[in-house]
Amino acid sequence: MRGTPTSLPSSATETRMVDMVFPDQTNHYGTLFGGEALSLMDMSAFITASRYTRRTVVTASSERVDFHTPVRQGQLVELISRVVATGRTSVTVDVELFAEELLTGTRQLCTRGRFVLVALDESHKPTPVPPLAPEPDTVAPAP
Repeated sequence: MRGTPTSLPSSATETRMVDMVFPDQTNHYGTLFGGEALSLMDMSAFITASRYTRRTVVTASSERVDFHTPVRQGQLVELISRVVATGRTSVTVDVELFAEELLTGTRQLCTRGRFVLVALDESHKPTPVPPLAPEPDTVAPAP
């Protein structure tokens, strides 16, 4: 049995992943399929929540995903995920997907989404997660 979960600041929860967009991930316009973007984002949210809770997690919902700009074949995608909230057994993760031109380094935010994942115990039942602590520099000094 594990002890009481220890709180962590959101700065300790960031995950970055980089991938390349290949032809089999694109539609006939040469842009990344929306489902491929969602898959990458869900994977990044899963890794972030798993590292934060050190538990098995499952995706409960994607609250909102906004597609701003298409990602083109041959571009890099960087996914940046952060835990932004916790519930009793859930973790909310914001994910940003950036496209980057490999040769110039030009970057653009393409997609942003929010995912909620639930932590499970050994019996596959929801289990408590560590609370999200305030950032160290946002804590008011003692009087």
